Amino acid sequence: MTTDVAPALELAVTCDRDALSAGLGVVSRAASTRSSVQVLGGVLVQGREGVVTLAATDLEVSLRARVAAAVEGEGEVVVPGKLLADLVRLLPEPMVVLTHDAGSGIVTVRSGSHTSRLSVFAAEDFPRLPETEVAAQTISTRALLETVEKVSRAASRDESRPVLTGILVRFEDSRLVMAATDSYRLAVKETPLAEAGPALDAIIPARALQEVVRLAGAAEEVRLGVHENHVVFGVGDVWLTSRRIDGQFPNYRQLLPESFEAEAIIPRSAMLEVVRRAAVLAQRSTPLRLRFSEGELAVSAQTQDVGEAHETLAIEYSGEPLEIGFNPDFLREGLEAVGTENVQLKLINPLRPGLIASPDEGFWYLIMPIRLAG
Repeated sequence: MTTDVAPALELAVTCDRDALSAGLGVVSRAASTRSSVQVLGGVLVQGREGVVTLAATDLEVSLRARVAAAVEGEGEVVVPGKLLADLVRLLPEPMVVLTHDAGSGIVTVRSGSHTSRLSVFAAEDFPRLPETEVAAQTISTRALLETVEKVSRAASRDESRPVLTGILVRFEDSRLVMAATDSYRLAVKETPLAEAGPALDAIIPARALQEVVRLAGAAEEVRLGVHENHVVFGVGDVWLTSRRIDGQFPNYRQLLPESFEAEAIIPRSAMLEVVRRAAVLAQRSTPLRLRFSEGELAVSAQTQDVGEAHETLAIEYSGEPLEIGFNPDFLREGLEAVGTENVQLKLINPLRPGLIASPDEGFWYLIMPIRLAG
């Protein structure tokens, strides 16, 4: 006669469905969707002393969130991230129970009359995550978000040059300085702080900082620390860790010209609208043509077999008449980053970069020209 023996319970977690769904929604953004290593598409679920910790990583960025829970046992398991997040969001009752039996490759999800059994990965196959228990200093969320949002659009998306996909982050006494460039434009922002910032001078992936912006939301402060080759950000019960990018970031101070031949003071909102309209006709990598003369800026675009647009704008201008071409998207993004009523545009000649400057905001945006035909 044989007797069926129930498998030993390794972990059982009971928690609020909406809290679990919110935590999964946060951490699953760090799960890899492209890697051939399947475990990187999973979420590590750890139960410890009344808290379930959720974690995901793509080896560059990791996210961890804690959710209050009734926990039996003490263990960990990796569950497919998107699958679990989609399922929990749709569960019928406000409480959910996750159980994992020792030696099994299954996690059982129960809520009301619903039961699901999900195939899982072994926790020992999940990458070891950087420490979050580090000495951290708080900085103003407003200062951090304002700085990231102004420079991040200039970071490159070309993975063949990793250094340019990052943002240089540096604290200089009581100033936060960030710079980003894709080699076609350069954005620099200096933001004053209430007190001296932490000792940090690093190139951080732009997408990691953009994720911090998303996480910070209404929080007043962000905790910031350094652990070995990683930078650690904390917002409430969520921690983001990001590796530093190795390499030498371009010397942005040397890239900013010291003198210019012409300068225009332009109403920002009106200029932005003109650029957006003209850009509709600037297709197939066609540049916007900007002609500066005393008191007037003429903006035009022409694409063969598509059409053309022309519009003028009253401005303040000092210098000889000058005609220069810019990528319409790069020009628009530079104008969008400025928060003042007027914007300064400083020029040298049609073949040298132009500089959008907003010194009251500590913001500079250098943009390479495009050689105009004819």
